[in-house]
Amino acid sequence: MHTADYPFPCWSQTVSRTAFQGQRGRRNLAVVAPGFFEIVRDAFEGFVARVDGRRNVFVHSRGLKVWFGDETREHYESQLIRVDGEVRLEIGFHAEHPKAPQNNEVLRRLLDVETIWRPELGDDAVAGEFIGRAGWCRISEVWPVPDSDDIDEAIDVAARLADYVIALEPMRSAT
Repeated sequence: MHTADYPFPCWSQTVSRTAFQGQRGRRNLAVVAPGFFEIVRDAFEGFVARVDGRRNVFVHSRGLKVWFGDETREHYESQLIRVDGEVRLEIGFHAEHPKAPQNNEVLRRLLDVETIWRPELGDDAVAGEFIGRAGWCRISEVWPVPDSDDIDEAIDVAARLADYVIALEPMRSAT
């Protein structure tokens, strides 16, 4: 298992708050060219065309957010974040309900079926506390910032985000 053996992973994992100083100054994260995440979106749409459910896709200045149906608090995202003072790209799934127990329950349900999705996502997918915000949960990985002039890197980001949707959405939406 790739999570700590805590009863409430989103409450119990230790995350250094100093590692995320400046997280609120998100305007400083624009290190990819304008249009990069639109390319990611276009490629992503092709990769997930056969995934059931009403898909919503939103490009913002720091990334791409995807959710199904009306539940925006549980979503998939590729986004620029700050980790230990450096900008990185996070790709994966987030549970961001206002109350930590709701997020813990979402993560618990997905961890109950980890043997199904883990072979698809591999060891890079980390399940636990959200990066930079206590109480939220994630199953995601962190990459170096992509070269925004390289269309192949945009396609790689789209493909990896699609991997998360294809692996997790059938189980997430089943409950």
